[in-house]
Amino acid sequence: MAIRKLLLPLTGVAAGEAALVTALMVARIWNAHVTVLHVRMDSRDVAPLAGEGLTGTMIQDMMAATDRESTARAHAVRDMFDRFVAENGVTVREARGGVGGATASFAAVTGREADLVAQQARLADLTIVPHPEADQDASSSDALHAVLFDSGRPLLIAPRQAPASLGRRIAVAWNGTAHAAAAVAAALPWLEQAGAVRVLSSEEYQRRGPGAPELLDYLALHGIAAELATFRPVERDVGAGLLKAVHDFAADMLCMGAYSHSRLRQFIMGGVTRHALEKADLPVLMNR
Repeated sequence: MAIRKLLLPLTGVAAGEAALVTALMVARIWNAHVTVLHVRMDSRDVAPLAGEGLTGTMIQDMMAATDRESTARAHAVRDMFDRFVAENGVTVREARGGVGGATASFAAVTGREADLVAQQARLADLTIVPHPEADQDASSSDALHAVLFDSGRPLLIAPRQAPASLGRRIAVAWNGTAHAAAAVAAALPWLEQAGAVRVLSSEEYQRRGPGAPELLDYLALHGIAAELATFRPVERDVGAGLLKAVHDFAADMLCMGAYSHSRLRQFIMGGVTRHALEKADLPVLMNR
């Protein structure tokens, strides 16, 4: 299946530039349309969070401050978008009808980010999100987890710095789970046109399900000649071992399932998904 519609939710500008570059690279590969979505927080949502002991005036002041901050952030994101499309010669148009070449549009809405992003992602072939900032816990990224858990669609996490290439050398992390299978299905268009594909497996990563050799047979039926490599944990960390194997292959994309264990367990104990979210320096295609 061709990729025609991309969604890029942007809440700020900290990691937005690299995400825009990544989205444009994807759009140019697939002649796709990028919808940049900015969700403004509704100041009325502040009131239930204010807690007891605050007067009506104090709550009104908090709502007014939220409005001012939201307006400033929305202007900053829109300015970044306008500057980016102008500097890169991107045609700005609505996503209607056939798409001829990479195009983009901007939309600003007000509401709860997780709900609105998940809803919009359901009719996008791929949602691209900025890399969680270094000082931000990846487990608290609302847009990222909304897409993973509530859209039914694949997600591409952009790296902190824009990649030099994308989709030429793809590493597939395989552990036999339904989540890994969903990620492979989402990645098939990429895998079919990649120059090299390597399936990465590990005894410590494998769960109950088909093994990596069976995945190679499946990919071969799609005309994809993949090679197999095993990896070991680094200092007993499976996620670190996986990323080392990805770098050894010089991959420019990693495909993997997300949260084979519960999200709460990964938050408390750590896990491969969380390690990849926080530490990967290349685009990561995830699904679950």
